[in-house]
Parts: sequence; C-alpha cells; structure tokens
Amino acid sequence: MPNLLLLALLATFPSLSTDMYLPAIPLLERIWGISLPLANLSLVVFFASFSFFLLVHGPLSDRFGRRPVLLWGILLFIAGSLSCALSTSIGMLIAARAVQAAGAAAASSLSLALSKDLYSGQDRQRILAYIAVILSVCPMLAPTLGSWVMLVASWRWIFVCQAVLALAGLYGSFRLKEPLANRTRGGVLAVAGRYLVLLRNGRFLLVTLAFSIMSMPHFAYIGGSSSIFISDFGVSEQAYGIYFGINALGLMLGAMLCSRIGAARDGGFVLNTALFGLLASGCALLLTGGSTPLRLVLPMFCCTFFLGLSRPISNNMVLEQVESDVGAASSVLTFCIFTLGAFGMWLISLDWHSKPMLVGVLAVLGALTPLAAMRLFRRIERRDAERKSG
Repeated sequence: MPNLLLLALLATFPSLSTDMYLPAIPLLERIWGISLPLANLSLVVFFASFSFFLLVHGPLSDRFGRRPVLLWGILLFIAGSLSCALSTSIGMLIAARAVQAAGAAAASSLSLALSKDLYSGQDRQRILAYIAVILSVCPMLAPTLGSWVMLVASWRWIFVCQAVLALAGLYGSFRLKEPLANRTRGGVLAVAGRYLVLLRNGRFLLVTLAFSIMSMPHFAYIGGSSSIFISDFGVSEQAYGIYFGINALGLMLGAMLCSRIGAARDGGFVLNTALFGLLASGCALLLTGGSTPLRLVLPMFCCTFFLGLSRPISNNMVLEQVESDVGAASSVLTFCIFTLGAFGMWLISLDWHSKPMLVGVLAVLGALTPLAAMRLFRRIERRDAERKSG
C-alpha cells in the first residue's frame, strides 16, 4: 500500500502543476494585460520542458538508480514551484514553470518505471488501474482547490500549496528502498545510446505513438477549458472548477471500471471497446458543437471515461514490449503523451471559430489512429508467430 500511494502521488505531479493553476489564467490575462496565447505559454512551455527532461531522467535512473533521481527531481520541483509564486511577470512565470516541469518529469516518468520494477503481469495492470483511479482524483479536485485558494488569498499561494504537497513525495522517496538491481553502464554517451535500442524496437514504437495520440483531446480540453467556460460561457472560477471536475470524474470512473474488469476480461476486448467509445464521443461532440456548457461537458465526460478505461491496459501493453531499459522506455512513453498533449494545448489556444469542435476532431483522430495501429500490431504478431513455427 505505501508503494501504491507513492506511485500515485508521483504520477500526479504534472496534473497537480497544471490543473490547480488553470482557474488563475483569466486573472493573469487581466492583471498583466496579456493575451490568451501568451498566458497559455506557461502551459505549453511547462509541457515542452517536462517532455525534454523525461528523456533525461529515464536513462539516468537506469544508470544511477530510481531513488537518487527521484529525490533530485522533487527538490527541483519544489524550487520551481516557489519561483512561480514569486513571479512578477509572465516571462518570469514561464521560466519558473520550466524549472518546475523539469522536476515533475522525474516524478512522473519514474512512477511508471517503478510499477515495472515492483510489479509484473496482471498485478502491474491492476496497480496501473488503481494509480489511474487515484490520479484522476487530482484533476477533479485541483481546479476547485485552486479556485478556493483564489477566494481567500493571492493566486501565488496556488504554487506554494504545490510545493507543500510535493514534500509528501519527497518523504516517500527518501524512505523508498532502491528497487533497481541491474543498472546500465557507461558514461553520458552510453546512457543516451540506450534510446537507440528502443528506436530499433518496432513494436514498442508503434504502440507508444498510437496510444499517445489518444490523449490529445484531453490535453486540448485542459488547455482551452478555462477560456471556454470563464471567458466564452461567462461562468465563475468556482463553477468552472465544478465543470472541470465532472470531466475528471469520467477519467476516474473509467479507471475504476478497468481495475474491476481488466484482469477478468481480455485486455484487447476492453481496449477496443474503449477506442470505439472514444470515437463515438468525438462524433457526438462534433454533432452537438459544444455550444453550451452541458453540450460540452457530457461528450467530454464520455471521452475521458473511455480514456481512463483504456490507459492502464495500453500502458501495460507498451511496457510489455521491453525487458530492459525500463526507465528509458517509460520516459519515451510519457514524453510522447505530453509532447502531443502540449501540441494540443497550443493548437486550441489559436483563434478557432469553435474550440469544442476542435476537441471533437482530435477525439476522432485519437480513436482512429490506435485502432489502425492495433490491426497492424496483430499482423506483426501473426507474422512473427508464423516465422517461429516455420
């Protein structure tokens, strides 16, 4: 149980860093006199920095161990959070967010690597589902928590709260017994060269890229939701927290259902069901146009429900494609998810006629791509099986 709680807490670092801050974006637009695309740079730069440092922390943890990289990353996250709280301009905030993201990358990527180190097979899939349930509570509560902080104090205290919450992760990581027995060898070039091994693993690359695209509509919605609800629909910051929480509730319920049926039913059947559900949700959003809060919230609830249902199985499927370099593989998977997510956040910040319609298009794309990749993956498996039997 302590390991499960630590893994879940580490996995929440990027969501905690982003979702608590979302209600403050319209306020920063007003007090600093900046545009939405410029304000959203604090989100986009966060995920760009986060994605880059994922590729650093993963192989470093394979070389030096999980525990020292975790401790360093969490300390960096705390320093970045306090720097965000002290920012007096959007430029300073963006720079501090980059530092915060560098630390969050260690926590997020190593939570996935530790699940591979500590668990195997169906146990790992079940643990990933439990983590997904706990992880989904964070985006459900974080915007509301951020809006409550803004009711009684400055927006700066949002980042102070993030630093305080990170102390729990620091304590858990300090008490963690190092799980990695066999480490990679060599210097910086040798450590970086482990990515060449992964790039030659065609199955790993196929499922990693395909399943990463599934998250684009979710991240685009995160990046545009405060503008849509507060600026376009005119709801309060507190009401926005509730609407955003409904979306996160879908993610939690999907992960809970996966934890109940994932081990009992064929994983491929559950995954295909989730992908077709995501496709139907995207089509529903395109049909309704998301022209009112309800017409946006209901299809997005379904989108995130099916994303939550699929994520533990798809993550487990990706991890099963590697036997070594687990830290690097976890970093590549998380890098792809958050890089495409950052692109979705940047995309929705542009001047679209209808931002909800864009989310619908991304949901359809996020379903069709992995469906096609799954067909190709099965063909490769059959071909390899025929070669072995022949």
